[in-house]
Amino acid sequence: MLTTFSTTAPPVGTHRDDGTAPDFVVIDVETACSNVSSICQIGIVGFRNGVEAFAYETLVDPCDDFSPFNMRIHGISNDHVAGKPTFAHVHPAVDAHLSGRITVAHSAFDKGALAAACRVHDRTAIATTWLDSVRVAQRAWPELSSHRLNVLSKFLGIRHKHHDALSDARAAGMVVVRAIDHTGIDLAGWLTPPLRRGGSAPKPASDGPLKGERIFVFGAHRDGPLALRLASAGGRVVSSVGRTTTMLVVSHDQPFGRYPQFAPAYRRAEELRRDGASITILTEAEIDARLVAPVG
Repeated sequence: MLTTFSTTAPPVGTHRDDGTAPDFVVIDVETACSNVSSICQIGIVGFRNGVEAFAYETLVDPCDDFSPFNMRIHGISNDHVAGKPTFAHVHPAVDAHLSGRITVAHSAFDKGALAAACRVHDRTAIATTWLDSVRVAQRAWPELSSHRLNVLSKFLGIRHKHHDALSDARAAGMVVVRAIDHTGIDLAGWLTPPLRRGGSAPKPASDGPLKGERIFVFGAHRDGPLALRLASAGGRVVSSVGRTTTMLVVSHDQPFGRYPQFAPAYRRAEELRRDGASITILTEAEIDARLVAPVG
């Protein structure tokens, strides 16, 4: 049976700057059919300081047909949305909750559905900063074989009714909260684009304390400041961890927070060490300390 929730969100209007605004909001939508614009339920949850600040939920008349496939997934049918507002009518409320804020969604589906509904109903696109909680979970718990919301909820012990928009939004928000706590990466850190490999590695100096070392830099560009320091000390910066790699240096900027050991490159280095390879794993601070230490 479909569960409905009351709206407990603050009144729609201009965002307040009184210290109670959410750090981020989460949205989830359910759709009536294969048309992504056919939104039939919306759930929005705001989070502040790691706890729920408000919740908003509404059923929506999708102005479209319900497909048997979608009805089996979420249990919503024409009977449930009879007399409910259309997306055009709820757009001001959705816009008020999301516009100008960080908006989390579990995958790009909800972002696409919202954009499509705005086009179909001739409403202004909602200007918000999107954060995909799937990508957050993949970075925070790369050891999991699946990062579907129901799998994550079970893994993290989150109460969750799958394919209910409000419950899905609440669960996706808790994924972000738990990821921040688990890794130590703050919200701004999760918004940082994934690190690109950068350009060509710098040429190693002909001599220096790292001469002969083949070094993989984890978490920083291979042509960045750390790589330049290593090359100026004679080290050769390599593009991947392999059997000829002699050193892995973990940058201050690596994206796994307190748990760099979950990164594929780090795990590859540990596997090679267990197989007998001679690979030293150091932090950026440790290698810098070595480079400034007096010789002899």
